[in-house]
Formats: sequence, C-alpha cells, structure tokens
Amino acid sequence: MLESFEGIIINEIKYGETSKIINILTTDNKVIGCYCKGANLLKNHLRNQTNILTHGHFIMKYNKDKMSNLNDVTIINNYKNIKKDIIKIGYANYILDLINQVYKHGASDFLFDYLKNTLNKLDEGLNPKIITSILELKCLNNLGVAPNLESCVNCNSKKGIATISSYYGGFVCNNCLKNEKIVNEKTIKLIRMLYLIDIDKIDKIDISKDIELEIDNFIEDYYSRYTGLYLKSKAFLKSIIK
Repeated sequence: MLESFEGIIINEIKYGETSKIINILTTDNKVIGCYCKGANLLKNHLRNQTNILTHGHFIMKYNKDKMSNLNDVTIINNYKNIKKDIIKIGYANYILDLINQVYKHGASDFLFDYLKNTLNKLDEGLNPKIITSILELKCLNNLGVAPNLESCVNCNSKKGIATISSYYGGFVCNNCLKNEKIVNEKTIKLIRMLYLIDIDKIDKIDISKDIELEIDNFIEDYYSRYTGLYLKSKAFLKSIIK
C-alpha cells in the first residue's frame, strides 16, 4: 500500500551504481529514509525528483521501522534560484546539515517549518547571512542551550543592558559588566528580535555589514562553546564567502 508524505530532502547517498537513498524531513518533523531504485539512471523518472533541496509530496511504500521504497514525487518547490548561485548553494548545504544534526540530537520540534521557511526566503533573495543567523538562533532553543535574551545573566535585571556575551550566555548589564567586549546597541536588539521573529513573516532585511559581523561572531562563538557541533559545511561556506 502506497502512502504520501510532504517533506524536504535533506541528504542523499549513492547506493550501488544506479540507485540512491534519500532522507526526507516531513511535516511532522520526522526523517524518513527512502530507497530510490534506479534514480541515478538518465531515463529514470526519479532522477530529477530525488535531489537535495527538493520540497514535495513523496509517494512511497512506507516502512516505519526499515527503509521505505520511493515510488513517485510531486514537486512543490525545487528552489531553482538557490541552485543557480554557488553562494546560496553553500548556505543551503549548511542549513540542511544543521537541521540534520539538530534532528539527530533528538530536538525535532518545528524543524520542518524552520527549514521550509528558511529555504523559501533564501530562494526569494533575502540576505542569506541573516536568514541563516535566524535559523541558527532558533535551533539553539531546540538544542536546549538558548541564550538569555530577556535579562542580565548575572543579576536578572532588564535595565541597562550593556552587551551580549557568548561566554556568559546572554545579556550583561552595566552593573555586572567586567571585561566583556561591548557590541553595538543595535546588535543587542537585533539578536533578540531575530531569535523571536517568525521567518515566514520576513519580507525585507536591511542590516549594516558591521552589525551582521557582530551577530555572526556571537552566534559562531556561542555554537562553539555550547553545542559541540562541528559542521564541515560551515567551513566550506566560510571558504566561499570570504
């Protein structure tokens, strides 16, 4: 009996000479492994339907505990604009890798919506660095290591916030400030806003390069300190955007 699942292909693995295995993140935030027989053959109808960065309805012989078998795909979005740009491809590969790693850590809530909305905005041409930063901030909550963006991490005061510290894990007020690096006031406000914002609601991003860099530096250092994740796709991305 065939079943249909809406989802996005987050990775693919060559299987033998002519076939592949794909992993699909579905709308209920589960990953289904699917065998695609003959999908690497030139004339096979699955060849262009089973690449990463494919959002669609996947019709398969579903097996809950073992590998499922793909029958057909109805494509919803194959992110053509992303696939035309090497920089966007670099961001997209990192995004897929991050989502996959967060899922493996057992933190799947909202991952499909995060992924779909992030890829949609990237495909629409919004600032890829900031769109990716929003996803990274949201995934920290899934990983159980979200920063304190409500009050000072030391005294819980909501007044006189002077900076944001990856070392301390969030906001630091003037009274508790020691030797922490002072970031721009806009950076403090934007990190909190980006953490809270619904990705799907964004239609414009206008942030200076200096603020972008401060946001990126905070997130990168925070991930290094608290997540234990090392993604080769992030290293590749950094190499192509320098």
